[in-house]
Amino acid sequence: MKHPQSTISISSVLENDSSLFESIKTHARGPEGALPITPEMLLTQPSGNLFGLTQDAGMGWEPSRLLDPEFLILSTHGGLRAQDGTPIALGFHTGHWEVGLLVAEAAREFRNLHAIPFAGACTDPCDGRTQGTAGMMDSLPYRNDAAIVLSRLIRSLPTRKGVVGIATCDKGLPAMMMALASCGPYPSILVPGGVTLLADEGEDAGKVQTIGARYATNQITLEYAAEVGCRACATPGGGCQFLGTAATSQVVGEALGLALPHSALAPSGQPIWLDHGARSARAMLRMKHLGIGTSDVLSDAAIRNAMVVHAAFGGSTNLLLHIPAIAHAAGLHRPTVDDWVNVNRHIPRLVDALPNGPNNFATVQVFLAGAVPEVMLHLRRAGLLDTSVRTVTGETLDENLNWWQQSERRKALKERLRALDGVDPEDVILSPDEARSRGLTPTVCFPIGNLAPEGSVIKSTSIDPSLIDERHRYQHIGPARVFITEEAAIAAIKQGSIGKGDVIVLICGGPAGAGMQEIYQITSALKNLPDCKHVAVLTDARFSGVSTGACIGHISPEALAGGPIGRVLDGDIIEIVVDRDVLHGSVNLVGEGSERFSAEEGRRRLQARSPREDLAPHPMLPSQTRLWAALVQASGGIWGGCVYDTDAIVARLQAPQTNSPNPILGKETR
Repeated sequence: MKHPQSTISISSVLENDSSLFESIKTHARGPEGALPITPEMLLTQPSGNLFGLTQDAGMGWEPSRLLDPEFLILSTHGGLRAQDGTPIALGFHTGHWEVGLLVAEAAREFRNLHAIPFAGACTDPCDGRTQGTAGMMDSLPYRNDAAIVLSRLIRSLPTRKGVVGIATCDKGLPAMMMALASCGPYPSILVPGGVTLLADEGEDAGKVQTIGARYATNQITLEYAAEVGCRACATPGGGCQFLGTAATSQVVGEALGLALPHSALAPSGQPIWLDHGARSARAMLRMKHLGIGTSDVLSDAAIRNAMVVHAAFGGSTNLLLHIPAIAHAAGLHRPTVDDWVNVNRHIPRLVDALPNGPNNFATVQVFLAGAVPEVMLHLRRAGLLDTSVRTVTGETLDENLNWWQQSERRKALKERLRALDGVDPEDVILSPDEARSRGLTPTVCFPIGNLAPEGSVIKSTSIDPSLIDERHRYQHIGPARVFITEEAAIAAIKQGSIGKGDVIVLICGGPAGAGMQEIYQITSALKNLPDCKHVAVLTDARFSGVSTGACIGHISPEALAGGPIGRVLDGDIIEIVVDRDVLHGSVNLVGEGSERFSAEEGRRRLQARSPREDLAPHPMLPSQTRLWAALVQASGGIWGGCVYDTDAIVARLQAPQTNSPNPILGKETR
């Protein structure tokens, strides 16, 4: 047997230059000066506070300024950049690659204003990078882990006066907002990490993720795939160019009042983006001077404002998981399904952005058109916002919007959009009347039925308009094609075995099955099939914010928690109905083979069936994700935001042990 060889010699691994031995030292003089301490401090301060001053001096801070107020800057920064911006070590994604520049900008401003900045980081993964891989099973659970780490970092600087959180993307930004929400009486402020630019020629970061599926169906050449794949992320930093989870989370952070007005969706790396870092540091000090804490900013009214703005933007359905989690972290009411239904039925969609259309403007173009404050002006005129809420500026939302309406910034950036792209800002962010006249309808619908008795979610605006009838309804009736894993479903799509009218039913993708994986790989592959608009998808997993099509996710209960979706058989006839006007929807088993029956009869037949024998968690499901699934199930499940409710978990653990079915695994507990 031939042994493997390496071009790296063992001597180069073990040996080093002997001159290094001569440079070793065992003592150093230490910083010059003296700690600015008093007898009272020595007698009353905890040893940790005193030793902290010693370490601060050791790191090089001027000893005479060691009693300046301390502020913590947390970020999701990833990778390692040289001073000229070239990579030394890559990050997981562009969204956290440049946020270290924002950290530095905020830190310099704190220093200039006689405050001491501390900086720490908990980096985040990329949903785009893990699409279709086992890494996706860690995606949503990671959010909880990061929120815990960030919260522990906050508490681990006991002398902090406030916290600045800088984040950009799908899980790191919701985690950061959860951590900031828990700050209570301490002031905190969010700095959204911005967006990347569009390539001069080529595709956006959402479409480019379909090059594999398009090449498999002979729609593009290898050369084309290589070229567009290279240039889609046109600038090195920022979240994706579409209104997915990253961009929507930035919008929501600002809508909550946690971020400065018009800070969401700024172009990463540019001066106007850097300026947010410095101004946020100033705002933090102003909050401290005014005695404003995070609990003065976050309220039930602020949570509802965020839901309203989410609906007006037509944002990612993943925020249905994140906004309740932020509310929970703040000790506020978690929005229920009924709350979401009520908001989405009454709030018009006002933003024309990727992927909702009709014109699909990029997120940076939404920024130039006015982004969150511009949308809020329309919502305020319609009486749909509570503008009495306080924000991190120290002023009310009403006062912030008054400033925006008259600001030079608003006028100049709209003119810049016209000059750069020839785009009328009024075509990007529309008034309610204009939006209605152009056919923009509310975004999120929550179908129920015998296959989703506890609810589901569909972005109704993502359905192909040609499938919507004169009553603004979508109806699809077709046979089920059931898959237990995403890998099996994507293989069937690429092999061409999914046909017009089929209903893909992907189960065991919920929290207990696969960590509630995001399945953009499937929706993007379908998008490029000739009959893609005539194929629907049902799943207990979730979708990317850039997904399009008749895709119903978050089906609850999930298959592995005893949900009827886990009793569907190949060939079962499924009916999907979505009314885009009243946002009412249903998803029902209505037939077996050639036999047709009512939804009520379908419910009875599903109850009479046993769960499928092939139901099982994904074989690569990490044990940590299994633990996460059990904890979030005890804490209110997906409709509760997939949080850890400590009181509920402790109560469950302390309850008498029984042999009742386990709601997570569908097995008996012994």
